[in-house]
Amino acid sequence: MSKDIWNRKCIISPSLITLDLLNLESQVRQLEEAGIEMLHVDLLDGYFSPSMPIGLDVVRQLRRKTDLEFDVHVMVNSYDYFIDELLDIGVQQIIFHAETEPHIDRRLNMIHEHGVRAGIALRPATSLTVLDYVLDKCDTILLMLINPGYAGSRTERQVPYAERKIKELRKMIDDRGLKTKIEIDGRISPADIESFGSHDVDIFVAGSTCINRADIPGSIKIINELRDNTLR
Repeated sequence: MSKDIWNRKCIISPSLITLDLLNLESQVRQLEEAGIEMLHVDLLDGYFSPSMPIGLDVVRQLRRKTDLEFDVHVMVNSYDYFIDELLDIGVQQIIFHAETEPHIDRRLNMIHEHGVRAGIALRPATSLTVLDYVLDKCDTILLMLINPGYAGSRTERQVPYAERKIKELRKMIDDRGLKTKIEIDGRISPADIESFGSHDVDIFVAGSTCINRADIPGSIKIINELRDNTLR
């Protein structure tokens, strides 16, 4: 697996929970065969938001089955246990929420001490000002464009201020001369890749709006072609 994927532009990170959870291994194999190199893994505790699609044991077992880079988004109220387990499993990036971590600076340091990429996730309404003193320590900032845990609700749509927040974060990063990646998640569509893929956003979490789990090869082919056209 090529580790330089983190230095590329317009990275596609398919969401694990979009796949057929009863046939995860075979579906991940299809992603690999289609040229995908990164997998977005959501971990929830059922309290941070009303959802808990997979557990740590699933991630641990899947880690043994694939060489894909694991881009893990942890949405919990208490992080110590979850992050210790993920470090033991062997993931490449851990992103935690600023809203539920009382010691953001320390948490970033702790993850980095283990040689793992570290980042912060923000709910849609959380201000970028929370990043002011720690942005330079973040490998990635994940912007949630819908409220986490409510992806299954048909009424949940991207917040109307999504573009403004993306643009403001990009300016903040560029003005400081940082290499921090911007990742977006929540109803990510082909139109989002076209709009933000050339400069503003580095990593797109591809869910059901982009990937049809009944036709993973066809879905990834379309996304890859869109990505290539966006970067031209």
